[in-house]
Amino acid sequence: MNLLFSTVLEGGLKFPSDVTRKRGTGGGAREKMAFLRCRRDPCGVICLILTYFSVFYADYVVIQYVLIPAYSDSVWCTLHGSVFNLILLLLLACHSKAVFSDPGMVPLPDTAIDFSDLRSQSSRMNERGCEGWTVCSRCETYRPPRAHHCRVCQRCIRRMDHHCPWINNCVGELNQKYFIQFLFYTGMASLYSMVLVVSAWVWRIRNERGGDAEKEGEETPSKHLIVAHYIILLVESVLFGVFVMVIFYDQLVSIITDETPIEQMRNRLMIKDRASSSSSSSSTSSSQLPHHPSHTRKPKLALLREVFGRGSVFCWLLPLHSSPPSVGGITYSALPDYDV
Repeated sequence: MNLLFSTVLEGGLKFPSDVTRKRGTGGGAREKMAFLRCRRDPCGVICLILTYFSVFYADYVVIQYVLIPAYSDSVWCTLHGSVFNLILLLLLACHSKAVFSDPGMVPLPDTAIDFSDLRSQSSRMNERGCEGWTVCSRCETYRPPRAHHCRVCQRCIRRMDHHCPWINNCVGELNQKYFIQFLFYTGMASLYSMVLVVSAWVWRIRNERGGDAEKEGEETPSKHLIVAHYIILLVESVLFGVFVMVIFYDQLVSIITDETPIEQMRNRLMIKDRASSSSSSSSTSSSQLPHHPSHTRKPKLALLREVFGRGSVFCWLLPLHSSPPSVGGITYSALPDYDV
């Protein structure tokens, strides 16, 4: 029988009541299990603890061992402390939004659906022009174009970029903005802390050289403790700074090129398969090989606005909720009719 599946509005899937179903747990129960499985990921929990520990440790060292000893009698102590803590506050706000925001999970139906007939009709599906829509065998649901399944979250994510343990969540269509903002402010905090530590270290060396006669032979444990904190904070800032800047660059490139890392890897594999097939069999034409439909390329500014919002560029730096590309939520085209 021919079934016309309804349009997906506001990120929700609506299935007709006469679809062939099989016994299974409800969609709400499976969503809750997937959510708990993601949040209880051991690697993600450890990375979350490490992230917050690193942020608060950096703030403690900068205030206690950098600003107060070096700039206690100057207005620069208050100025640097306020700016650095503002950066950390924005960092934590963006990180919290990335952790607790929905990355764009494809909703599950109330009951599991039997897709055995649809999987055997993939060729007919392609003829009817629904190449963008796929069937996920793990979620047992239809997923819109550019959605991929996450093994950690056990869900399909719209325009999935990757699963990041540092936010214990997927980076997808709805929270990529907050993730990029988190990377940006982490890089700023790392660079700022390195500048403050180096300047304080130089100031301390100059003071010690100026008071050699009074402080000669004075090797107190506090001095070694301060130097140890300086070294640890410098190592932390360099490691985290380089790490987040590389990921920040990759994120911007994936937005501008309109290709997620998953899509880039898939396209490279397809090109390699076509090259190997054409070299092994010259008689086989390239048109007979499977070709994945490419989505329409948009201007770079339009692609950036789809992620960061359509407001002012200055609002892109704030963890504010940005309106989706279409009014009323993310809208996808309707699924064509299938023979079930």
